[in-house]
Amino acid sequence: MIKGVLFDMDGVLVDSEEFICKAAIMMFFEMGTVVKPEDFIPFVGMGENRYLGGVAGKYRVSINIDTAKARTYEIYEEIVRGRLEPLPGVHEFIASCRRKELRLALATSADRVKMLVNLREIGLTTGSFHATVNGLEVDRKKPFPDIYIKAAKDIGLKPPECLVVEDALSGVRAAKAAGCRCLALTTSFGAEVLKEADWISKNLSDAPEDALTW
Repeated sequence: MIKGVLFDMDGVLVDSEEFICKAAIMMFFEMGTVVKPEDFIPFVGMGENRYLGGVAGKYRVSINIDTAKARTYEIYEEIVRGRLEPLPGVHEFIASCRRKELRLALATSADRVKMLVNLREIGLTTGSFHATVNGLEVDRKKPFPDIYIKAAKDIGLKPPECLVVEDALSGVRAAKAAGCRCLALTTSFGAEVLKEADWISKNLSDAPEDALTW
């Protein structure tokens, strides 16, 4: 029986991919390397270490990942201010979960600074959830299940009692490896990519009712 919902952030609560990609491109440009938006696609949902590090590896450039992330986040916060909105159905879906007395956790591969910026911009806080887990709190990133195992534990539940809401294949696989059921949203990838999920919907505004009633 479902007792909790574990939310990914990017592509589930907010679509920030365009902006983090732009910030990363600007960061690389400052370092003297020209990269393209499509370079980042294989690393979506894996956390900024892999997101930036993967592209750096492709171009065979050496970066200090902590310095690169810090600068990327500085640029990111500047360019998203007043420009991010929650994806359709986010606030209503969270309210529905609360009416059902489900435990809620946010589990994002992003670092805490990006998590806080995104939540602020879409009208949520860490207090909107019973627990939050960010990418700095787990060593192994998605598709490993660690972040969802920790998120379930942090809200006092076992993974099989939880629904994960995801938008990327790496996240779907992390959810299933953890033992959770998964609702995948086609906000970032097509349904054919996310077919390993238990349910698939366009966004949270049209999430199937049985995703919260099993």
